[in-house]
Amino acid sequence: MSRFPSAAVVLPLGVLLVVPLAASACGSPPDAAAPAGDTRYTATGTVLQNKDHGPQLCASVAESYPPQCGGADIVGWDWKAVGAESSGSVTWGEYRVVGTWDGSRLTLTEPPREARPPGGDRAPGGDGGPGTDMTSPCPEPAGGWRPVDRAKATEEAMRAAMDRAASADEFAGGWLDQHYMDGIDSHDVRTIEKIGNDPRRYVLNLRFTGDLSGRERWIREVWGGALCVSGAERTEAELRRIQRELEGEMRSRRFLNLAVDTVGNRVGAGVYVATPELRRELDDRYGKGAVVLEGFLKPVGS
Repeated sequence: MSRFPSAAVVLPLGVLLVVPLAASACGSPPDAAAPAGDTRYTATGTVLQNKDHGPQLCASVAESYPPQCGGADIVGWDWKAVGAESSGSVTWGEYRVVGTWDGSRLTLTEPPREARPPGGDRAPGGDGGPGTDMTSPCPEPAGGWRPVDRAKATEEAMRAAMDRAASADEFAGGWLDQHYMDGIDSHDVRTIEKIGNDPRRYVLNLRFTGDLSGRERWIREVWGGALCVSGAERTEAELRRIQRELEGEMRSRRFLNLAVDTVGNRVGAGVYVATPELRRELDDRYGKGAVVLEGFLKPVGS
């Protein structure tokens, strides 16, 4: 089985998605490190109540009917003041909430509002982190990205290149960056669907730590398509070790989710509130930027 990260997935029409490698567990408790204070926070998400708990703000929801989730208790919630769905003992809905945070509970400071259309605030960690740029970091070759050996620009060759790269101790991750071959209209959906996931349409991006000399030549022995070999600060193994360590602290640290971001060469960690104290602690422990926090609750006005 290939060790190439499953974080890079080619979707229909060549869309790329970085998928969390460690999904948050339903019912994860809030971030106990978050400070009390008068700062007001806001989020858009599911509020749910069932026979086991009162109204809670959920950063992730199980796909079932009725839905299932657990999260931060909400103080001051009144179901009579909002529209909601109910099934059996479960009542829920999507809302934008504003309130103060004491580390485990959100106390409302204004009435909740119906959620905005899809695309509003959501639980962090699902797309490789905010602002992740999946463009190949190498300069585009003269004449554009194109295969140098079409006989080696096949799915089998790409898989062989991925496996070869992942066998190196210095391997730091890889992903695919879409480009278009000569004569292809990038706006012609039928043409794009027809050629499908042709390996010639992608730049294979591979990262390594340390000295890069000879790496491209090593990969070129098996891969003839477009290729970008670049450097990184941390290996994939280091990122996965950090992820495993933080997974062991999910209960005490109250992480909502953890995901290895191979493009950003970091671990994304979702929390209810991203405090400066937790940022500093993780920087001191793993090095600056190795772990990037994203808060589900955002300060109002940020």
